[in-house]
Amino acid sequence: MSTSHRDNGIEVEGLVREFKKGPRAVDGIDFAVAPGEIYGFLGPNGAGKSTTVLMLTTLLPPTAGTARVAGHDIVAGAAEVRASIGVALQDAALDPLLTGSEHMRLQTALQGVPKADRKRRGMELIERVGLADAADRKVGGYSGGMKRRLDLALALVHGPRLLFLDEPTTGLDPSSRSDLWDEVARLAREDGTTVFLTTQYLEEADVLADRVGIIDAGRIVAEGTPEALKAQIGRPALEIVPADIAQRDAAAEVLARFGEAAPAPPNAAAVRLTGGNDALAEVVRSLDAEGVRIADFQLHAPSLDDVFLAKTGKKLGGEDETGEHAAVAETPPAGPAGEREPVGSGSPR
Repeated sequence: MSTSHRDNGIEVEGLVREFKKGPRAVDGIDFAVAPGEIYGFLGPNGAGKSTTVLMLTTLLPPTAGTARVAGHDIVAGAAEVRASIGVALQDAALDPLLTGSEHMRLQTALQGVPKADRKRRGMELIERVGLADAADRKVGGYSGGMKRRLDLALALVHGPRLLFLDEPTTGLDPSSRSDLWDEVARLAREDGTTVFLTTQYLEEADVLADRVGIIDAGRIVAEGTPEALKAQIGRPALEIVPADIAQRDAAAEVLARFGEAAPAPPNAAAVRLTGGNDALAEVVRSLDAEGVRIADFQLHAPSLDDVFLAKTGKKLGGEDETGEHAAVAETPPAGPAGEREPVGSGSPR
């Protein structure tokens, strides 16, 4: 069922988190995620990514500022937020002695799925993530990719309006990563689920995210679509190798009509395209009109790696975020009866 008509966005204003004996991990950030959007949240080690996720999922109270998730305040409406979201954190809390089906039965019970619907719902999700053949095997024998897919299925048990994925494909092989990307994209496209994705794979953000936010030292330093962010860094460069080396100068003259000359090997000509990728077809037509035959051409586009390096001065990757370890140790807010309320997480908590 589509959720696009419901309030399943995120609004963050002046959000701050300070630790008693640590840094100001999140330093007054503002951003919004539209309903049904996949939002990629990127940052170097210690930037504040995981701390932000823990606050938005009500596992960590903010020091200052406000945030609304699925239309509910993360402090005053914490219980409503937890009922509206699914969460798959970096470490899947799966019991190696339970089977995939047993995990699903436990999670459907914790999330209040009607008893008559639990088996059907569990099998539906297990099949959806491609684990039907392994449903009755103990999770201890699952591969890393299978565990990640089970964790995603568990996070979807209650039909969450928003899904938080914290480094969902870390350590997965390329095939498993691609499978997970396909499922996340389908969730947003077909179910209208809003996805908040933190990742260390810039390719992942480029492929999946409608918009990207880059956080560094607790502050948002860049935000926009991947295409817009890459366009800020520079124009794509087109490199042409003519079939006849004698036509190299003629190729360079044609390319000069479309932008500034760029460095190229001796047998090639290159230009930084003023019109971006949209000029590519016209360049090819112009070369053909001048009788310049092309042996090879390459388009060197700015990447999110370039954006990230330009905005933070760092390359993405590394160990857990400095100063954020304390966040995990914080106790989640208690429910009305003093019991810990289950977050809409992909793993039994």
